[in-house]
Amino acid sequence: MKMKSSKIYLFMIAMIVAFYSFSPTIVNANSDEKIQKIEEFVEEQMAISKIPGISLVIVEKGKTVYEKGFGYADVKSKTPVTSDTLFELGSTSKAFTGLAILQLEREGLLKRSDDVQKYIPWLKLKYNGEQQSITINQLLYHTSGIPTITIANIPESNESDALELTVKKLLDQPLDRKPGSSFEYATLNYDVLGLIVEKVSKQPFDVYIKHHILEPLNMNDSFVGLHQVNSNEMASGYKIGLMREQPYTPPIYRGNIPAGYIISNTNDIAKWLKLQLESSQIYSIDNKLIQESHIPDQSVEPFDKDTYYASGWGVMESDKKQYILHAGENPTFTSYFIMQPDEQLGVAVLSNMNSSYTTAIGQGVMDLWEGKNVNNNHSDNLQRIDKIVTLLCVIVVGLVMFLSILLLTTVRKIVKKQRIRVSLNAKRTVFLIIHSLVVAIFLTLLLIFPKIVIGVNWEFIKVWGPTSISVLFYNAIVTSVIFYLLGLLRIFTKEENK
Repeated sequence: MKMKSSKIYLFMIAMIVAFYSFSPTIVNANSDEKIQKIEEFVEEQMAISKIPGISLVIVEKGKTVYEKGFGYADVKSKTPVTSDTLFELGSTSKAFTGLAILQLEREGLLKRSDDVQKYIPWLKLKYNGEQQSITINQLLYHTSGIPTITIANIPESNESDALELTVKKLLDQPLDRKPGSSFEYATLNYDVLGLIVEKVSKQPFDVYIKHHILEPLNMNDSFVGLHQVNSNEMASGYKIGLMREQPYTPPIYRGNIPAGYIISNTNDIAKWLKLQLESSQIYSIDNKLIQESHIPDQSVEPFDKDTYYASGWGVMESDKKQYILHAGENPTFTSYFIMQPDEQLGVAVLSNMNSSYTTAIGQGVMDLWEGKNVNNNHSDNLQRIDKIVTLLCVIVVGLVMFLSILLLTTVRKIVKKQRIRVSLNAKRTVFLIIHSLVVAIFLTLLLIFPKIVIGVNWEFIKVWGPTSISVLFYNAIVTSVIFYLLGLLRIFTKEENK
């Protein structure tokens, strides 16, 4: 009986050992299958979108479960993207500013219900001609009434006072809705918050974020603004143009740092996500503050389907689950963070091109990790515009070549005395006036076109739009100049009668 019992005992031990030996194989096989699908998906979307380089990280239950770079940090030198590669975050930077405000409130240095003028007395903004009271909360939640289009007024500057200069641009801009009445995303809301951080903490915004958020999280490879970057790991930025990636160096907008210019890599962003998911062992930043930063403003209508805005985060309900997310977009970089708190799961994607595919990739990776089907039917507005404008460029370049041939032929005939100069008569004077007016009207309409259509100038289009738009713009000017010169030569000369 004893022998039988010991055999049974040994058998049970063997089964337990076998089970625990086999279980990781099942888990790893499942993870490997997910990872294979994710990598295929990312590479497919990169090929479609023309994004040169992407860095991806997935965290789950306090661990980094996947981290990989795809493509190039610099296309010309073929420098690969790694987890150390630095990217501009764009508007995913706003959550850092939102957390700074909550920290200062915890310290008793401000209240989110305070009027902004308590800290910036000169910031007097009007709606329908009447001065309005705007609270810090309304800036956090994008319900201040500051228009979205104010992004076009951010001044180019790398000076230390750039933040104040940026906020002062709002003095000439009326609000387009009553504060607190509804949501309207405006990046300058967070620049105003950044200036409040400076006024209250009595230190520059970049210094405050570095000391009170980045350093406590050991985000030692992250920077607050391009002026802080001291690393060879910075990725080159690109825009779509002529249906491929085009290198581009935009102006420096130091005054927009609180809203869009944290510089980081996926190594550090993994720490940031773990903190947000309450799975970080870094206790110097209170998790209660993090939870508070995820509480959305539901006093206004959602800005997207079942999605409300919190302190630098969007909070979405989908399939009875809560997701915390935000996209970031700068002229040559984009990012996307999405988290599912119940599963302590987070995904971050950083890319070195302005493309909405970055968001689609981040959402797709989350779906695949959760075992869902992924939606491949994404299109990017900038890419769509680029295709149309590239076609127009081809047509205009063809027109330039045609007009250039006519112009050179006319000049050749003049040189060979086959066309001779004539005096202006009434008929030719009328032609000259009409010709000059047509060209002048065309150039005037060309110059004011973006202001009329979307309320911005060509400089803004040059920075944010596909490079093909600038190519088309300059080609249109060249075409009009050649056309005008050709017309002048035709008006002031005539064929020699043989």
